[in-house]
Amino acid sequence: MDKKTVVIALGHRALGTTLPEQKRATKEAAKAVADLVEMGTNVAITHSNSQQVSMIHMALGEFAQNHPEYTPAPMSVCSAMSQGYIGYDLQNAIRAELITRGIRKSVCTVMTQVLIDPYDEAFYKPSKVIGRVLTKEEAEAEERKGNFVTRVKGGYRRIVASPSPKEIIEIDTIRALLESGRIVICCGGGGIPVIEQGVDLRGASAVIEKDLISGLLAIELSADTLMILTSVDEVSLRYGSQNEKTIGRIDVRQARNYMEENHFEKGSMRPKFEAAIDFVELGKKRRAIITSIPRAKAAYLEKAGTLIVNDL
Repeated sequence: MDKKTVVIALGHRALGTTLPEQKRATKEAAKAVADLVEMGTNVAITHSNSQQVSMIHMALGEFAQNHPEYTPAPMSVCSAMSQGYIGYDLQNAIRAELITRGIRKSVCTVMTQVLIDPYDEAFYKPSKVIGRVLTKEEAEAEERKGNFVTRVKGGYRRIVASPSPKEIIEIDTIRALLESGRIVICCGGGGIPVIEQGVDLRGASAVIEKDLISGLLAIELSADTLMILTSVDEVSLRYGSQNEKTIGRIDVRQARNYMEENHFEKGSMRPKFEAAIDFVELGKKRRAIITSIPRAKAAYLEKAGTLIVNDL
């Protein structure tokens, strides 16, 4: 591809929590995407789904509880549902924003499956909380089925593993669409986690870390920029303390040092740095940007945000 390719990872703040919030939030995210398209880049978009997939799992679980003739939906199905309806709102918001700017460009959502290792250590240490609050009896029933639960305020909730992504099943489709000039929304919520069983793909009870799949997607597409849009304008060391220090442009070696010194919280900023480092280390001309949606355009122009580069 002759044009610069950017993978944009949208965090949960770009989507809101409720359906009306998501409608409003995607309009703001669409402006950031349109800014980059207007600058002549090819854009692939990933997104979070933590609030949405939990809501779907909770709703379908409640439904099955009150209607015994129906079975609860497995996590892989809930993930697929969230990809569909988040993609629907995102692609329509981006399309509308582009039209208002006089840009005619197709936007599409690819239902994306991601291969994981069934022996990933994450399955022995589940960490992602999902679904509604359970009673003690319901929690015990989940454990008898082989699921994990954890105590929370008011009862118990299920927890699932967060394994590392190994392969994006639909990567050829995503690449072909991008090369043909489409804006592609894919790998939503980290992708639908699947395990190979012969020629079949079986959904797994897991949630893949969104930032890690964004980094893998950027690598697979040989992107120029990985842009992670989150809730802060730039990353800080000692966040929230009197000695807080913001990070501007840094070399990938320094970024790795910061991560190995445990400056970043697991499940929050750390996976963003992991994805950024893995991507940038593979090419001298690659860069990763961590910033907020309002600062996306300025950060792409290297006038804002945290920029991780390979200066070797």
